[in-house]
Amino acid sequence: MTDQRKIALGFILHGVGRTWNDWRHPDRDVNASTSFAFYKEQAQLAERGKFDFLFVADSLSITEKSSPHYLNRVEPITILSALSAVTSRIGLVATLTVSYSEPFNVARQFASLDHISGGRAGWNVVTSWLGDTAANFSRAEHPAHDLRYRIAAEYVDVVQGLWDSWEEGAHVGDKDSGVFVDPSRLHRLDHQGEFFQVRGPLNIKRTPQGQPVIFQAGASNDGRNFAASRAEAIFTHAPTFDDGQAYYRDVKERARGFGRDPGDLKILPGISPIIGDTDADAEARYQELVALESLETGFGFLSRTFNDHDFRQYDLDAPFPDVAHIGLDSQQSGTLRILADVRAGNLTLRQVVQRLATPRGAFVGSAETVANALQTWFEHEAADGFVVMEPLPGQLALFVERVVPILQARGLFRDDYEGTTFRDHLGLGVPANRYTIARDAQRAA
Repeated sequence: MTDQRKIALGFILHGVGRTWNDWRHPDRDVNASTSFAFYKEQAQLAERGKFDFLFVADSLSITEKSSPHYLNRVEPITILSALSAVTSRIGLVATLTVSYSEPFNVARQFASLDHISGGRAGWNVVTSWLGDTAANFSRAEHPAHDLRYRIAAEYVDVVQGLWDSWEEGAHVGDKDSGVFVDPSRLHRLDHQGEFFQVRGPLNIKRTPQGQPVIFQAGASNDGRNFAASRAEAIFTHAPTFDDGQAYYRDVKERARGFGRDPGDLKILPGISPIIGDTDADAEARYQELVALESLETGFGFLSRTFNDHDFRQYDLDAPFPDVAHIGLDSQQSGTLRILADVRAGNLTLRQVVQRLATPRGAFVGSAETVANALQTWFEHEAADGFVVMEPLPGQLALFVERVVPILQARGLFRDDYEGTTFRDHLGLGVPANRYTIARDAQRAA
């Protein structure tokens, strides 16, 4: 880990937008979510701004009421592999679920991306909360919340074990001797666990980073423990500064409890900055976004959080319905947050839907105002960095052209990339190979 703490910045590729209605903005390309040209432009712009990484979220289940971006979008590994060829330094983080994939394939995919990109891959480990996903994968039912995290823990163990299959020096490639691989440095995993039985070894050598960077987005108690024990970066949601500080302190303390250096875990709230020439101009741009939204957007976020439950059946102006039993086995952290707000404010369904449709966030203003807010969150330990979303077309360019130079002038953000790998950008060390550690220990005994 580097000694001097700097803000980490990621950019999330959201195509036509993250809500149900922002695709209607006159400057949006309605084909953006499947447009390589669009993603290439955004990726190269973020790299010009010296961002640490690009981030691609994912979902494996849709209905006709899903948000437009998730209705029609490209698969994460595919788009990031393509973008690796038109970028050279920015990290590439793909979301891939442990509930509906196999560890060997996933280990191979991310190792391949790491090799193709020269050491820039990251894996956002998710468990998938939407229950109807099971129907797309020949499953009778979706795993329960606690079971999903047990699966995830073993899954990551298997994938990281496979990434260690090849020690340094295993790939000999000596034409004169005819030796391609040193068998003493190539290892079978022979994993026999509760959920997986995987022999190995992986059929691709150790990657430039040693292992891709592990991301996670856990906010429930199970999710926080999983992230604190296994993740190297957490993409989280913090509506307010106080929320950010509370989450930051809790997860860092949990990491310490797992015997980790808390500085090796980067906590990165997602933000949707809206930048204007002045604070008033930025507020006008925010109102431009508000004008696009409707109760449908709020219903969309609410239904998605509660496992696609239909909230339109209830009276909008009655007290919020009793649906805790629906949400706790889906996106548990999101449901608990909404239910806590309901209790605190005695909110009606309409009030909840309106809040979800047009959240303002803490990052609306001039470039200096936004930079000040970023600095406050960073210096007062509400964040180690941020995952930037683009709520309106052109906002990424404004962030790169106006906010980044202010952060650089204050010594809070890099002037240029100092290393070549994603781990270099985040100040993370290369994980030691488990078989090399065992060999060295045996020799020292």
